[in-house]
Amino acid sequence: MKVSDIGEFGLIDLLDKMASKAEVRATTAGEELIIGIGDDTAAWRGDTSVQLATVDSLIQDVHFTLDIIPWEELGWRAITANLSDIAAMGGRPRYALVSLALPGDTEVADVTALYKGMIELARQFEVAIIGGDTSRAPLVIINITVLGNNESSHILTRSAARPREKVAVTGHLGASAAGLEMLTKGLQFNPGAMTVLTRAFRQPWPRVVEGQILVEQGVRAAIDISDGLVADLKHICQASRVGARIEIDRVPVRSEVAANFPDRAMELALSGGEDYELLFTASTEVMERVKEAVSCPVTVIGDITAENAGEIVLLDRNGNTVDQVSAGWDHFSRRAS
Repeated sequence: MKVSDIGEFGLIDLLDKMASKAEVRATTAGEELIIGIGDDTAAWRGDTSVQLATVDSLIQDVHFTLDIIPWEELGWRAITANLSDIAAMGGRPRYALVSLALPGDTEVADVTALYKGMIELARQFEVAIIGGDTSRAPLVIINITVLGNNESSHILTRSAARPREKVAVTGHLGASAAGLEMLTKGLQFNPGAMTVLTRAFRQPWPRVVEGQILVEQGVRAAIDISDGLVADLKHICQASRVGARIEIDRVPVRSEVAANFPDRAMELALSGGEDYELLFTASTEVMERVKEAVSCPVTVIGDITAENAGEIVLLDRNGNTVDQVSAGWDHFSRRAS
């Protein structure tokens, strides 16, 4: 059996079961572990707060191509994924470790531009880049580990959604995927729309502050939208053993996406991915508090249900079931964009 037969998440489940049987879980370190494999970050009890750790890899011609993203913006985009994972746990990112593998003929100016982009975004959230590693490779490979913490007694997890809770998202969806398609295919729109879509793809903004507010206001279940809304909501439903209903007409599609991709706007919003908005569940009362506390839009798009654990039902404005769109990103069963 090949990894393509079980897919990315099947492989993760397999490795999680192996790690769960390892002797380390019976050690002191294992006793302090709160969350291991399977959420946006690992979490363990520190001396004064919950510690968080996440790692992401970006590989040339799998996650990015250098013909559609400049080095500096690649650096920004590279570290966004990690900061967004910390945000999805309601934590504060603190330190980053960067490992680079590069072809020998890579220009030094390109590498410094890459770091400039990382540093620019990291500085926005007071994250220090404290080390890493460099090596040679036939393609550019960027591995980033971010360490953070959460001083609250609670953290956001994928496994805390409960039936009758509402499902909501921050911001608007679909712009990153639309930007990727626009840049890849060389599509031309009005300058304002092109600027918005290009920035959404090249320089997404992690919702770190908003994640902390969610915890403060009583939210317990969340994930960041990296694989796509439907795919990431499915992760919550599987971990929480619940189902969900989504009213697709309530999904907040970015206006530039709706205007320039009228036939595919909903598909891009539901399964495009890499918007790095937060998808979360909570009671109606908590949702109202969140809306008042955060500065970005928060849109309720559906409900958590007790039946059909792990399944997402999409409904149109008349309450009719809509066929599932593309499931979202999977490294081993979907061609990289």
